Amino acid sequence: MKKIMILTSMALMSLVAMGCANEEVKDTQDAQPVVSTNMEETQTEGNTNAKKPLIVYFAYGENSELPQDVDASASASIQKWNNENTGNTGIVAHIIQEKTKGDMFSVQTVNKYPLTYDETVNQGKQERENNIRPELANHITNLDDYDTIFIGYPNWWGDMPMAMYSFFDEYDLSNKTIIPFNTSGGSAFSNTINTIKEMEPKANVIDGITIRAENVQSSQDEVDEWLNGLGY
Repeated sequence: MKKIMILTSMALMSLVAMGCANEEVKDTQDAQPVVSTNMEETQTEGNTNAKKPLIVYFAYGENSELPQDVDASASASIQKWNNENTGNTGIVAHIIQEKTKGDMFSVQTVNKYPLTYDETVNQGKQERENNIRPELANHITNLDDYDTIFIGYPNWWGDMPMAMYSFFDEYDLSNKTIIPFNTSGGSAFSNTINTIKEMEPKANVIDGITIRAENVQSSQDEVDEWLNGLGY
């Protein structure tokens, strides 16, 4: 009998020991981090790897030595943004920047344009007729940082200002997406989209937006809707 009791006690002790060992294994397993294999669960909100766009634009108000207190109502082509002189195209460029959070680059010429818009347009006509490419005063040093480039300009005599030709001469935009936008008195893009495609044949030039000069100040909703369609 005593022998049986000893054997029974040993068996019970073994069961208790096994139970304790199993509990230790469970505690160790519970302490391990859970690694998700579901990619959707591990992604952060938003696409943090997406490159922001660059917004390149030419505006008369930023290429003329106009006084900062100039009366913007004196010319349909002079506009103010945050109390700084710009032009119709500059207003649209800033609307695009606010929506896309992209970087801005204002195309600036070394030699400034006349103080009146009529004189400026006449000079622009002479530059076009004589194929004059104005020298640019500022330059992009980090072009590789951008895959998408919005490019804006006013319509001067059915064409881009020649400063934009200087811009396209300077930069190779191969394999980048170019999204044109422009402002005009009614001529829209004219043939400028084809011109851009010819100057940047290896770029992907997609449909842009054109805004009439008199509608620029009220174009926020129209530009936002266009950008929504582009995925912004």
